[in-house]
Amino acid sequence: MDGAPDDGPADAPVGGGSADRASLGAGLRFAFGTLTVLPVRVARWDRPAARAGMLCAPLAGLVVGLAAAGLGGLLLLAGAAAPLAAVASVAVPAVLTRGLHLDGLADTADGLGSGRPAEDALRIMKRSDIGPFGVITLLLVLGAQVAAVAELYATGWARGALAVVLSAVTARLALTLACRTGIPPARPDGLGAAVAGTVPVRYAAGAALFTTAACEAAGGAFGTLGAAHHALAAVAAPVSAELLLRHCARRLGGVTGDVFGALAETAATAALVVLALG
Repeated sequence: MDGAPDDGPADAPVGGGSADRASLGAGLRFAFGTLTVLPVRVARWDRPAARAGMLCAPLAGLVVGLAAAGLGGLLLLAGAAAPLAAVASVAVPAVLTRGLHLDGLADTADGLGSGRPAEDALRIMKRSDIGPFGVITLLLVLGAQVAAVAELYATGWARGALAVVLSAVTARLALTLACRTGIPPARPDGLGAAVAGTVPVRYAAGAALFTTAACEAAGGAFGTLGAAHHALAAVAAPVSAELLLRHCARRLGGVTGDVFGALAETAATAALVVLALG
């Protein structure tokens, strides 16, 4: 998941029955319980709950993004410079996900960068230490995110705040899309295996269209060009994540919790960079 550890319960006991559908409430609990540190109890671990939860993932991103934008805004209001506010805004998602996004990004970079066969690469990703590829990737990604948010805050709090929210939402949208049917898990266990392939393609496409339309509407606050710019960022984020997803599927044979974390960070960074370029 958002860089979720691969020792999660892939076949944990079902808490809400074995129905083919899960309620919106069950989906929200699954999304917030697995994608954030918020004290939400996940009552169901079955596939229908995972499907509903992954469809609700962008809503979890919305909450994370609002918290990040709120802290950045408070610092700007207190007289802080844009770079400091940007660091705070980038730190909030890491805190609210226990750093699992970033951990997954680093582990995936180490696994892919090793050049080893899939089995060996997965073993490297599962280790608790971080290698040189992971360190370099973390430095570059975090640097890019802070630089982009700082530049946007420098043009006004509203632009920076909306960018932070949009990046968090599209980062979780990347998870929804990565959970679509046809994308297998690289391991038979772990939270990655529990959610892989749970979202029908048509549902994933619907989530992508709805999220893009919402981002375009929000960007409309800055005029027609602003709406188009934010829609472009909302498209660039999952497209960037999709490129990484396909590479991971070829190299590793599927997805893992670490790969999900890497996808989220990739999408968030792409969205911020596109918005900063405008």
